Amino acid sequence: MTKPIRTAPPLRIALIAGLLSVGMLACRLGPRPPLESVEASSQELDSFSDAWRSALSIGRGEVELVITEQQLTSFLASRITEAERPILEKPQILLRDGTIRIYGVADFGPIEAGALVVVQPVLDPQGTIAFEVTSAELGPLPAPRAMMNALSELLTEAFTGKLGSLATGIRITSLAIADGQAAIVGSLR
Repeated sequence: MTKPIRTAPPLRIALIAGLLSVGMLACRLGPRPPLESVEASSQELDSFSDAWRSALSIGRGEVELVITEQQLTSFLASRITEAERPILEKPQILLRDGTIRIYGVADFGPIEAGALVVVQPVLDPQGTIAFEVTSAELGPLPAPRAMMNALSELLTEAFTGKLGSLATGIRITSLAIADGQAAIVGSLR
């Protein structure tokens, strides 16, 4: 006796196909990383730390520091690896036209989505830098304002907290971001 062949109901097939399509679209519709890849490396991370130490070693007077996309990408990648559950993978930072653009991939289990956070550095009259997230996208969706505010606070705390130990005593007088570099000028307090 032969067993009858079981076929899946058409609704079940359509549902599975639809879910797979949505998962694939989330990956494809999100922000794409830049065409030129900005890779993290331990050499660039060391170069970043050395640049801060060198700037601070002058003792008195004006401090000038130029930071590259590769150095910042390496710094962010090292901080992400310290997190138990990182919110972003494969980070890349672009420094263009006065903004910091952070690209990456957000992993939600079976679904990965492109992410883009655009950050505007803000210099206050006391010479302290804060960061304002002006836009954030996760997959095809913009991030809510509350999330952008939380990211702004997180970035500001990370800079003043983690780098603060390196940058203690510097009053920043100018900050310029263009062409893959951030130039910081300040004076030792």
